[in-house]
Amino acid sequence: MVSRLLIASLLLFCLVENCYGTVLFSSLKRTLVVTASPKAGEVLKAGEEQITVNWGFNQSFPAGTDTAYKSVKVKLCYAPISQIDRSWRKTNDDLSKDKTCPNLIVSKPYDTSKNNVEQSFDWTITRDVPTATYFVRAYAYNSAGEEVGYGQTTDAKKTTNLFEIQGISGRHASLDIAAGCFSAFSVASLVGFFFLEKRKAKMSVQE
Repeated sequence: MVSRLLIASLLLFCLVENCYGTVLFSSLKRTLVVTASPKAGEVLKAGEEQITVNWGFNQSFPAGTDTAYKSVKVKLCYAPISQIDRSWRKTNDDLSKDKTCPNLIVSKPYDTSKNNVEQSFDWTITRDVPTATYFVRAYAYNSAGEEVGYGQTTDAKKTTNLFEIQGISGRHASLDIAAGCFSAFSVASLVGFFFLEKRKAKMSVQE
């Protein structure tokens, strides 16, 4: 009886999973062509520099492949080297659990009438992007908001055309100067207090 209930529970769980439309990255076809302006190995500064991304339909696929596409989201993604020992950046084949691409660059409607026209977007790297090695990936979504295709600037193993972003450390020169001045003032005050106390003690002895 217990085993039957367990089997029924597992079947119900699987049914719920399917209802919610779990999408596996491995099931997607590379139907988009994506390029980005950074050169391989280039280092960009967060909060200052821009990345130009371009995307369009992969013409090697039959016409009509993108009929169900309704929108495109272009994202900044961590390269494998920047995911080591960082579980919060871990890649998962289940896209609802995948943490490879947390930074949205742009989201736009997909116009099937313009699938031969490459679209472009200039993105200023936001100040909250951490120091890491990256690539760019775009996902195509259907009307249900499910991923149905993708494209990326690197190869399948995510080892080519990678670039780096230097994040903002949170420290600024003005803060360092202020801290230095405060420390110097504290030391000077301590030394002055010491000599003042010593002088008072000496005057007390003389009296």
